[in-house]
Amino acid sequence: MSYHEKQSIAAIVSNLVIWTIYAWIMVGRFPDGGASPEIFRFWGRAFLILIPVMIVARIITTIIFVASNTIATGEEVPSISDERDKLIELRGLRMSYYGFIAGFMGAMAALAFGATPNVMFLIIAGAMVGSDILEEITKFRLYRRGF
Repeated sequence: MSYHEKQSIAAIVSNLVIWTIYAWIMVGRFPDGGASPEIFRFWGRAFLILIPVMIVARIITTIIFVASNTIATGEEVPSISDERDKLIELRGLRMSYYGFIAGFMGAMAALAFGATPNVMFLIIAGAMVGSDILEEITKFRLYRRGF
C-alpha cells in the first residue's frame, strides 16, 4: 500500500473518530425547546467551535501519521508532488464539493418541506462529515487504481 493510500485511510478514521467524539459532546449540550433563539445560538456556537477543532485535529493527525509511518516502515514523506498527485487531490476536492453541495441542497429542501431548523443543521453537519470522507475515499480509490 502506498504512502498516499495509508494517509487517506488515516484521515478517514480520524475524521470519523473526531466527528463522533464532537457529536457526543454536543448532544449533551443540546437545548430543549422548539425553534427558539437558543437553538440558533447553540448551532452557531457548535459550528464555530467545530472549525478550529477540525483544523487542529487534522494537523495533529497528520503529525501522528507521519511519525508513526516513518517509525513503522522507515518510509519518508514523499517530497515530490507530480501532476498525477495534484490531479488526484483536485479530483478528491471536487468530489468533496459535490458532496457538500448535495447535502446543502438537501438541507434547504428539508426546510422548504417544513422540517425544523434542527433538521437543517443536522443535514449540514452530516454533509460536512460526508464530504470529508468522500474526498478521502476518492483519493484512496484513485491512488489504488493508479490514476
